[in-house]
Amino acid sequence: MEDMRVGTIVTRHSYGNDIFFRIAEIWPGEEEPEVRLLGLDVRLEADAPVSDLDTPPLLEIFRYKQRVLLQNYKRIARLVDRRQLSTLPLDDDPTREQQRKLACHMPGSVLHIDGNEEYLELCLETYKQLNIRARGFCYPEKHFPDVVVRHLERYKPDILIITGHDSLVKRTNDTGEAEAYRNSRFFVEAVEAVRKVVDDPDELVIFAGGCQSNFEALLKAGANYASSPDRVMIHALDPVLIAEKVAYTPVHEYVEVQDVLANTISGPEGIGGIKTRGCFRWGNARRIY
Repeated sequence: MEDMRVGTIVTRHSYGNDIFFRIAEIWPGEEEPEVRLLGLDVRLEADAPVSDLDTPPLLEIFRYKQRVLLQNYKRIARLVDRRQLSTLPLDDDPTREQQRKLACHMPGSVLHIDGNEEYLELCLETYKQLNIRARGFCYPEKHFPDVVVRHLERYKPDILIITGHDSLVKRTNDTGEAEAYRNSRFFVEAVEAVRKVVDDPDELVIFAGGCQSNFEALLKAGANYASSPDRVMIHALDPVLIAEKVAYTPVHEYVEVQDVLANTISGPEGIGGIKTRGCFRWGNARRIY
C-alpha cells in the first residue's frame, strides 16, 4: 500500500495486467483499501482492491508510453498525408494549380467536452495537427448535462464531442439499465439537453460515450455516433478520428458509417452511428496586395 497513491500507474493482476491505469482515487473499503482507476490510453474507468494491483517497472511503463506515442504519431501522419494528397492538382494544368493555391478550405469546427484532462490535451493537440478548429473543456462526467449547452451556445460548433471515462458495472447483466453503467446516464442526459437546442443531426454532429458505454441509449438520445456497440473499450483518440472524417467530408456529401468506422482505432465493435452529412466547405480567397 505504501507504493499506491493517486497518480501511480498500475495494472490489474486479475485481468492479466492487460491495461495500464492511473490511480485517480483511494478510499477505505470494507476489507481493504479500494481505488478508482482511469485507463492511460483507453477511456475505461474501473474500481479495484489494492491487493489486485501491480506496479509495472519504470522501464516497462516508459516503453508502453513510447509505443502508444509512436502509434498515435503514425495514425496522425497518415491522416495528414491523406488530406494533403486530396488537395493536390489532378493534372499539370497551371490554371488548376493556381486555383488550388487560392482555395480557402474550412473543415468543420469542434467543441470537445472531456472527463479526462490528459486525454483532452492529447485530443486538442491532434486537432491542431489536423488543422481543425477546436475548443476543449474538462469536467467530471457527472457535470456534463449542466455545462454542455452553455458552451454550445457560445461557440456554435459543427461537431460536438462529449466523451470521458465509462464502464459496464460487473455486478449486473442487464445492459439496458442506466444503473448498469458508471457514467452513461450523464452522456445521455447531455445529448438530450443539446438536442433540445439543436435537434437536426445534420446541423450539429454529436459523438458521445466512453469505454463500454450504453450505445443504444446514446443514439436514442440523439447522438450521430456513440460507443460502444459491443461494450468494448475505445481508444482515447477515437472521438478525434470520427471528428476528422466528418470535418473533412464536403457539406453536400454524406459520410457512410463504414467509412467513419474505418477511420477509428476501435472499429465497429467500439463505435457505431448513423449516416451523417459532412461539414467541409471551401471557396476562393482573393489575394490583397
